[in-house]
Amino acid sequence: MPVLRSSPPSPFGRKIKIAAHVLGLMERITVEPTDTKDPADTIRSQNPLGKIPALVLDDGTVLYDSRVIAEYLDWLAGGGQILPEGEARFPVLRLQALADGIMDAGILQIYEARFRPEERRHAEWVAYQADKVARALATLEADPPARVAPHSVPDLGQIALACALGYLDLRFAGAWRADHPKLVAWLDAFEAAVPAFDKTRPVG
Repeated sequence: MPVLRSSPPSPFGRKIKIAAHVLGLMERITVEPTDTKDPADTIRSQNPLGKIPALVLDDGTVLYDSRVIAEYLDWLAGGGQILPEGEARFPVLRLQALADGIMDAGILQIYEARFRPEERRHAEWVAYQADKVARALATLEADPPARVAPHSVPDLGQIALACALGYLDLRFAGAWRADHPKLVAWLDAFEAAVPAFDKTRPVG
């Protein structure tokens, strides 16, 4: 059985868990908690970058990062489920890239505070990352992606965006919500249509 190395707060790990749920694959995957800060954790030998998520296949092959793992899961489920075929694929990949960028920029802000002593923190760097998030949210608010219909399979871009907004709720107290009502409505619709979003909700 494949093993997903992840951590509950990781938005990229959550993206893979939601993808596995909606593809009907979650029962075929074991989730193994991972501490990327621990030099003794095997994640560093499984993924040379020491990053999560990583998917350890039955033959020992390890897939990383979340984009590769998601594509593998879609293939495993028969293809064309969360990643459309043909030209329709590219808007989904673009939305995923934007959502992944929000997650990256959010994580970098958290890391600056978590791993640097206060006297060495770089306020301009944090502002630079925050501005990325602000521009991405403004772009999405102006032209929100299609809402996920009940009982339908979300695409990978929609999954990634839901995880990005969920991460902003978790780490930034949902401050994004005040100025982005269309995205709030979009996320509410996603949560109502995709039970896996609540099942994978991190608590810390």
